[in-house]
Amino acid sequence: MDRIRLDATDQRLHLDLGRPCPVLGSCVLGGGFGLARHVLNLRVDANLAGASLRFPVPEATLRAYCAASGWDGPVVGMMTAASMKSLRTARLEENGLAVLAAVTAGLTNARRAGDPAECRGFPEATPPPGTINIIVALGASLPPAAMVEAVITITEAKAAVMQGLGITSRTTGLPATGTGTDAVAVVALGGRETAYCGKHVLAGELAARAVMQALAASLEWYAKEGPWA
Repeated sequence: MDRIRLDATDQRLHLDLGRPCPVLGSCVLGGGFGLARHVLNLRVDANLAGASLRFPVPEATLRAYCAASGWDGPVVGMMTAASMKSLRTARLEENGLAVLAAVTAGLTNARRAGDPAECRGFPEATPPPGTINIIVALGASLPPAAMVEAVITITEAKAAVMQGLGITSRTTGLPATGTGTDAVAVVALGGRETAYCGKHVLAGELAARAVMQALAASLEWYAKEGPWA
C-alpha cells in the first residue's frame, strides 16, 4: 500500500500503483478485468441536456490525456463532470490488511436501480451528468471472483450511504442507490491471499467502511458547495 502515489489536481485524480496490478472495473478506458499501473479519474465538461453532439470519444480523450502526461504502463480511466474538489479518501488497516478508497461525487444524475431508463436509443441519447466514481485499492491478492465480490460490496456500501442521507432519485423520488453513470475500479495490490471480499470477511468490511467514509465526506462537501463548485 505504501508504494501507491496519489496525485490530485482540479482536473484529475491519478493513482500510480508502482507496477501493473490486477484491476477490475467499469472504467471507460481499460474496463473489465486486466492489469494496470495507473488509475485515472478525469474531470471533463458537463454535456448539459445533451447540448453538444460533438464531444470527443471518451476513450480517445483519456488516452490523449495519459499520453500527454507521459505515464508508462497500462492505464484504466474513468471520467466525471463532478468537481475534483469533491474528492475524499479513506484509508483503513487492520490485522495487516490495508484498504484505500478514493471517491468523487455528483448527484445531479441520482437514480434508483430499476428507474425508467432515459437512454432507450443509446448512443443517440446522452445521459445527464452527475457521477459517483469510486476507486478501492486493497493490499492483498484477490482472485477474480473475490474482486467481483468486492464490486458488489462497494456498490452496497454506496447505496447504504445514499439511503442513509435520504438522497432520492431525480426521476421517481424513490430512495436513490447511485447515479446513472457511476464507475468503480477495484485494485488488488498483492500480498496475503484473500479468497473473499464480502460482508463476512475483513477485506469486505474494510472496503465497505472505507467507501462509506469517503463517500459520506464527499457528499457532505457536495451538499454545501453544489454540483459545479
